[in-house]
Amino acid sequence: MFNKCIVTRIIALLPLGMTNFCAAAATNPDQLFAQVRQAAQVELDRLANQYNWAEPEFTIDVVRNARPFGACSQPPIVETADARAPSRLRFVAICPDQGGWRYDVMARAKVSALVVSAASDLSTGKVLAADDLLLERHDITMVPDTYSDLTAVQELSPRRTIRAGTVLRPNMLVAPALVKRGQQVQIVAQRDTVKVSMAGEALDAGGKGATVRVKNASGVTIRARVTDVGMVEPVR
Repeated sequence: MFNKCIVTRIIALLPLGMTNFCAAAATNPDQLFAQVRQAAQVELDRLANQYNWAEPEFTIDVVRNARPFGACSQPPIVETADARAPSRLRFVAICPDQGGWRYDVMARAKVSALVVSAASDLSTGKVLAADDLLLERHDITMVPDTYSDLTAVQELSPRRTIRAGTVLRPNMLVAPALVKRGQQVQIVAQRDTVKVSMAGEALDAGGKGATVRVKNASGVTIRARVTDVGMVEPVR
């Protein structure tokens, strides 16, 4: 076996272009897995910003396999393949040499954050108030779309019964109906300082901000936006 220093001197004496056969070095798997861990941290930070997680904490586990990484004359590159789910982050490690190798590498993360949960059992249709809610740390690895602001949930209503301790998600809640079908409503139109109102009948039910059909006192059906209990404004 050649001494490494002797080999280095021999390579230095060879003409340019004849040294590539010896340029590649074995890839250090620890360094490569550290790159994957760093890439996973970047993706988790991105998800934290996307979902507005409050005080997130991450635990990252890079899945190691027995497959040896090939030699590479340049530092390997790690690219994200799929980072939609924290529990299954996929990356590709690439040797940028011409004809270099590509390996799939997996990282699994656990995520916890301060999120809004139910302080008690919540019944369908209940208008939520501060006393119904808690802001506490939960594992949200499998439920990234949570709330981190108590005020964002207040005045919403559960679509179905929610048990105490359940982490609240957008698909569980809906704006409560402020206008019901067949209800007499007040149509209020305002432009600058001029305000006009007239009676009408709601032809649809809707929560705050919803657009519903309303028949005005003249019998004309208009589209209106729900602004409060029994009140709408014409949609221009």
